[in-house]
Amino acid sequence: MQHRMREFQMTEPAVQSLLDRCPVMILSTTGADGFPYGVPVHTLWLDGKLYFHGLPQGEKLANIARDPRVCLTGADFRGILSEGVSSPCDADAAYECVVVRGRAALVSGLAEKRRILAAIVHKLAPELDALPLAEARVAGTAVVEVTPVSVTGKYHD
Repeated sequence: MQHRMREFQMTEPAVQSLLDRCPVMILSTTGADGFPYGVPVHTLWLDGKLYFHGLPQGEKLANIARDPRVCLTGADFRGILSEGVSSPCDADAAYECVVVRGRAALVSGLAEKRRILAAIVHKLAPELDALPLAEARVAGTAVVEVTPVSVTGKYHD
């Protein structure tokens, strides 16, 4: 483990808090050509799993179908710590970040997809909670569940 990770490791409650409030994370998969593929996705941390949604086909889903191992990274950047430094090289950053490695699978049940999509709406746009989710849109949206294998977080302030 890196020195900074050992020294600034987040507690489990702090990691859970960041996962709860992080609206966007970077999903990394392995492309057909072997190169990493990273794309931002809106995420939901619920019942110990991460969820995201998107179109029912595309590169990220093709990559997951081929290899379900994924990594999601989220961060809360709080600014540059520059007070009292005599050189830009001495400045630092205040942040929290989390890395979730896991296995991804499509959610197939319509009721479960609706439940997850409603929770995503509640997290990202609670003012829209009262509006119904259109059944055709729920059916036509891919919802992906990521079961974590490891979750780590670090911070600096």
